[in-house]
Amino acid sequence: MITKFFDNLAPSRVEVLDTTLRDGAQARGVSFDLQAKVRIALELDKVGVHFIEAGWPGSNPKDELFFKEIKKYELQYSEIVAFTSTRRKGFKASEDPMLQKVLEADTEWVTVFGKSWDLHVREVLRVSLEENLDMVYDTIKFLKESGRKVIFDAEHFFDGFKDNEEYALEVLKTAERAGADRIVLADTNGGSLPHEVYGIVRRVKEAIGAPVGLHMHNDSGNAVANTLMGVLAGAEHVHGTVNGIGERTGNADLCVVIPNLELKMNIRALKNPEGLKMLRQLSRLVYDLAGIPPNPYQPYVGDNAFAHKAGVHVDAVLKTPRAYEHVPPESVGNERRLAISELSGAANLVGWARRELGIAIDKRDPAVQRALKRIKELESKGYSFDNAFASALLILLEEMGLRGKPFRVEDWRVVSEGKEEGSKSWSVVKLSDGETLLEAGEGIGPVEAVDKALRKALDKLAPEASHVKLIDYRVHLPKASKHTESDVRVEITFTDGKSFWTTTAVSRNIIEASLKAIIDGIEYYLIRKKLLQLRGPYEEAPTLQRG
Repeated sequence: MITKFFDNLAPSRVEVLDTTLRDGAQARGVSFDLQAKVRIALELDKVGVHFIEAGWPGSNPKDELFFKEIKKYELQYSEIVAFTSTRRKGFKASEDPMLQKVLEADTEWVTVFGKSWDLHVREVLRVSLEENLDMVYDTIKFLKESGRKVIFDAEHFFDGFKDNEEYALEVLKTAERAGADRIVLADTNGGSLPHEVYGIVRRVKEAIGAPVGLHMHNDSGNAVANTLMGVLAGAEHVHGTVNGIGERTGNADLCVVIPNLELKMNIRALKNPEGLKMLRQLSRLVYDLAGIPPNPYQPYVGDNAFAHKAGVHVDAVLKTPRAYEHVPPESVGNERRLAISELSGAANLVGWARRELGIAIDKRDPAVQRALKRIKELESKGYSFDNAFASALLILLEEMGLRGKPFRVEDWRVVSEGKEEGSKSWSVVKLSDGETLLEAGEGIGPVEAVDKALRKALDKLAPEASHVKLIDYRVHLPKASKHTESDVRVEITFTDGKSFWTTTAVSRNIIEASLKAIIDGIEYYLIRKKLLQLRGPYEEAPTLQRG
């Protein structure tokens, strides 16, 4: 298909250079400590990128320490790359302290960036055009004679080509004559468009013989598209960062570039054949260590990349995934998510019941229709079941006559007191399942106190509930309406170490909403465990007969 509109000059394989630890670390608000850099490098190696551009030796102590620390680990797929600039004006390459630091980093590969836009040469670097060529040549030649392999990164190449094609190409030819092993065209300002990139890369491929690479920034929102178009034009080496983090609006997102190359263009981009399936895990690790909330709308690896909400979509995807999914979610380590909401049809509920509880139930079953009606009524009063499928399934189980509450909270009380040195809360919870139990708990806040009191009582009534851990707690303020003017909505996520689920509750009392969500979360775990023990895996379960 790609040859229909473009001459397809793309190679069958490309090399991937990840620059998360260098260019990505230049993103505003991002700072990786030494251990974070090591963890990311090891994960990138597992995924199978060819090169990890890890920092600029001599620019800061942390980068110097990294190059020493990473030598303690044996990498399977990736080469560690040091980064530097061309020699400084007025220095010989062999006498430039920065280049000495690069040699001390003791990497086989070095990225050297140099000016290829005459505007930068004259007005930023403030040297003659000829002197800039000498700086490029001397630096690469010195590193090659020192036993290094060199990736030459032609900074601002696309802007330079548009302003002065002859000089921009002469910079590349100079790097090639000096022995550069790869020559990378950088869209440093990120303003180029895909059709421009395609045409310019083709022209470069005609002018030089060295392998051509791409380094794209996202200022025009085209970093991924520009990378793919450059590959179509014959580039064999691509740069990017995990999640697209980087200067200003970021770099080409490798979590999008790599699956597009491998799954859509049939171009091998990773050295590890199983690396693509680790992409979501890698994305989450980098978000976590960068202190950035994950983007749920991120293609391929985001929470919503394979999430389906509209009933028509869910019904179709349960029958034929390709109907609304362009690739299988597991191909990139993601999973399908079915949201349950006022926009959803019965297929969503049926899908969750089948997947989570091992229950096969027809979407036309009256219990499904009653549950869906209740869900829609609750959403109109401030509830949201988009994330809290466990609460929705408890409603379905109740309508099916299968909820059979494993315990009941008859009463609860919370007392809080604040002092200059800190606050404390105490709670009493009264439970029954035929036997009545009264337990107390103490916590820093009222929710912690009531949770501890509840857990103490459950240790006697349902000891298996001790496996349930609360891992996320969120409070939302629904949009004001005649129903929810002063209500709050609580969402709590739980795990038993194997799976995750979320419950929700709405009340004008935040403690009441929190307790209700906690109760539902534990109740869901106990019921689900019982149902799965009775019925086994869904694939072996017959359609459930009730009554």
